[in-house]
Amino acid sequence: MEQRLTDRHVLVVDDDDDIRASMVLALQSQGARISEAADGNEAVAAMHAEVPDAMVLDLMLPGRSGFLVLDEARALAATPVVVMVTANEGRRHEAYAHAHGVDAYFTKPTPLGALVDRIADLLEARP
Repeated sequence: MEQRLTDRHVLVVDDDDDIRASMVLALQSQGARISEAADGNEAVAAMHAEVPDAMVLDLMLPGRSGFLVLDEARALAATPVVVMVTANEGRRHEAYAHAHGVDAYFTKPTPLGALVDRIADLLEARP
């Protein structure tokens, strides 16, 4: 079975160590190369050090919110696919995220298979 994320760099941003670790394992199982960040400021630094192909981004982060990280990602010359994952179920936040360019939006708990498939689908759809 082919790994769908081979040679793809994914930045995983979540302040919950266990959630971040489970996402990392799921993405690595599909061949992704991973960078991690536990807060918004680390995420921005990681993006500027090496722009990822995709980013899994929590909304509620210490240091800098996921929305501010999203704005930074959209300002990069080569913009990554951004999949927001949050425990916040508010429709207003989801609408705001889509208006600011998020590619997909999941609420926690997020099925890891669906998350990996969505990232792979979005990356495969890019030219």
